[in-house]
Amino acid sequence: MMNLIKIIDKYIKKIKLKYKKKTLNDLEKINIKKKYLSKNGIINKLLINLKKIKDKKQTGIKINYLKSEILKIIKNKNKNKNNNIKIDYDFFYIKKKKYKLGAKNPIYLIKEKIKNLLLFLNFKFIDNKEIEYDWYNFTALNFTKYHPSRNMQDTYYITKNILLRTHTSSIQIRYMKKNKPPIKVFTFGKVYRNESISNSSFNMFHQIELLYINKNVSIIDLKNIILYLLKNLFYNKYKYRYRISYFPFTKPSFEIDLYYNKKWVEIMGCGLVNKKVLNNVNLNYNKYSGFALGLGIERIAMIIYKINDIREFFKNDIRFIKQFK
Repeated sequence: MMNLIKIIDKYIKKIKLKYKKKTLNDLEKINIKKKYLSKNGIINKLLINLKKIKDKKQTGIKINYLKSEILKIIKNKNKNKNNNIKIDYDFFYIKKKKYKLGAKNPIYLIKEKIKNLLLFLNFKFIDNKEIEYDWYNFTALNFTKYHPSRNMQDTYYITKNILLRTHTSSIQIRYMKKNKPPIKVFTFGKVYRNESISNSSFNMFHQIELLYINKNVSIIDLKNIILYLLKNLFYNKYKYRYRISYFPFTKPSFEIDLYYNKKWVEIMGCGLVNKKVLNNVNLNYNKYSGFALGLGIERIAMIIYKINDIREFFKNDIRFIKQFK
């Protein structure tokens, strides 16, 4: 009997000193369940030997203790794995502790403001690819084959016919090809141009564009939208003016300038959709007309929040961002 008890004590000591320190992965490698608890495992072998001795009581207690210790180890390791260990939290301390919260970038704030203004007028938000084909970004928008903006100096080309979009107008082309008028949509997203970085320019910026196509759309409709946006963005704080301009995709074309910081600052470009663009997306220009309007979010944010350096938007400095609401 003493020999069997010594053997059991040896296993118990091994369980307490060695196995309790091992991880669940280590125990799985050892296959502790199979080694101790299976049909041919150590516990069953001990029980078979138990039948051969006269005083079974003390030895049986030792065997049961050994089995319970093994089950306890497996249970505790599984609890650790599933993060079910009971922890006493000091909830009073958690409530008192102050956490530093993040803030919303001014670009996001202005984007959301314009987005809500347009949703109120039942414009629909659409989005698409930042990596675009030349046809959608240039050709369909009536850019000539040798237009300066196609040059490597102005555009980031990935291959000969694939590039980073230079405006979100390409999204409108994709939408017009798949949808018939009335079309009343707006886009928001990043655009890329190969420009030198300074306090007033960046090689990536955010743009919002509007497109409205229907029967009998006129400059009056365009003007009403412009007045609506200017009033709700700047609250009549600044003078503005229309200036004749040129864009391949609109005709006639205009730029809107705002008198800010003692100078005229261009804030948006617009015009009636060029008939050639409508023709490129298989829309009958004798039946439909429309307007397009685009503005840079950074430029608007710089005026509203009086920011002098466009680079501040992209530094993710919480001290800068948390100033804006």
